[in-house]
Amino acid sequence: MKKLEDILKSVELRNELSDSNALVNGVAIDSRKVKDGYLFIAYKGVDLDGHLFIKQAILNGAKYIVLEDEKFISSESEVQYILVDEARKVVGQIAGNFYDHPSHDLIVVGVTGTNGKTTTASLLYALFSSLGFKSGLISTIENKYGDVIVPAKLTTPDAISLQALFAEMKDQNVSHVFMEVSSHALHQGRVRGIDYDLAVFTNITHDHLDYHKTFAEYIKAKQTLFDDLSKDANILINIDDRNGEVIAQHSKATKYSYALKKPAKFKGKVISNAASGLQMIIDGKEIFLRLVGHFNAYNALAAYGAGVILGVEEHELLRALSTLKSAEGRMDIVQNEKVNYKAIIDYAHTPDALEKVLKTLKDIKKEGKQLITVVGCGGNRDKTKRPKMAQIASRFSDVLLLTSDNPRDEDPVQIINEMYEGLDDKNAKTVIKITDRKEAIKMACMLAKDDDLILVAGKGHEKYQEVKGEKFPFDDKKIISAFMH
Repeated sequence: MKKLEDILKSVELRNELSDSNALVNGVAIDSRKVKDGYLFIAYKGVDLDGHLFIKQAILNGAKYIVLEDEKFISSESEVQYILVDEARKVVGQIAGNFYDHPSHDLIVVGVTGTNGKTTTASLLYALFSSLGFKSGLISTIENKYGDVIVPAKLTTPDAISLQALFAEMKDQNVSHVFMEVSSHALHQGRVRGIDYDLAVFTNITHDHLDYHKTFAEYIKAKQTLFDDLSKDANILINIDDRNGEVIAQHSKATKYSYALKKPAKFKGKVISNAASGLQMIIDGKEIFLRLVGHFNAYNALAAYGAGVILGVEEHELLRALSTLKSAEGRMDIVQNEKVNYKAIIDYAHTPDALEKVLKTLKDIKKEGKQLITVVGCGGNRDKTKRPKMAQIASRFSDVLLLTSDNPRDEDPVQIINEMYEGLDDKNAKTVIKITDRKEAIKMACMLAKDDDLILVAGKGHEKYQEVKGEKFPFDDKKIISAFMH
């Protein structure tokens, strides 16, 4: 319970409060979560207009309404209406005020980029946990701290859920929190009010143009994480990515860099890349990692650099890194003693991520053996990447199976046909269209021979398939494991 004036501290208001000392029991942006004495924040979202739910919020007990559109103010209601210019952009500040800004008392590391966010954040969580720090993770896969695991619905939760989660972690004596920060969350203001100690940039490539419309807008959204940092914070950027310097150019924070190719503060080199892992040199010291692929060399280097910046001894970091595995659904190798081929489950759902995974598998595949790829594209998402994904998949694969991902509200056959348009005469020897993802995975196993590799791409850790607004149980790893006999 907090005073209304304290909750609205630093928020620019368009009207005077009628009772600034009124007590608020909670804050919500979902009218279904409103209880008696709550403050409800209404704003126009991507799909829904929160103003339309003000009446329901009041019926559920809301006594204070923050809104942008004054035409929704009713003289019949005995509530305080609080006008702001952009309600979505003040949710983080309001939530932070309500929960006493718990991130100020935590060491918070935000990881952003097109690819590598989940693996880097997960590596950091596992790394610091193994070193004895009580850590928290906020990721695409799950949010967790100690023995508490909260399934993730979004890459980055909404601002109120985030502050509540930080408050829980603080109460449980968590010291470090590692979180993925998506471009959607940055653009929508979900991470405003968070005090970051370190922001990590992995890379930026083609993705989410259905939402951001242009690549420039996508970069701009990512850039806000670094622009908003205080001078006491730190930045760690991958300068092998040509947008690395651009992302951090206006930031007041202290800048550090990592790279495999260019000179950098944290320098790495890949000696060998095999199915068993990576042999690397990091800052002059040789290390074997249980991670596969050059892209994972970048993720490991980012985790190492972040650890050094946060004050951990270099040799301790390298020792702990050598024991870690990749995150679930990221280059996740599936084997069965009944067969002599391997399957790899990977979340690669962008052209760049898919190309990196396929290049890695092509490199580690035995001479004369097949690389069989099962891949689809999500519905209601950026259509421009569909032909690119198929073109890339076919360039590196011996057999390509085009199938469904999460078709959502679109016709999966149409999605597959749009992917197929990216193919040309120089592509895979065999291309098969199978709409049913389970059948496509089954076909891949039937076609696989000794020492072949199967890549099942696009869904990774997801345990569902979304069709026409419903999520049905679907786990790539379980399905392919069942067919490997």
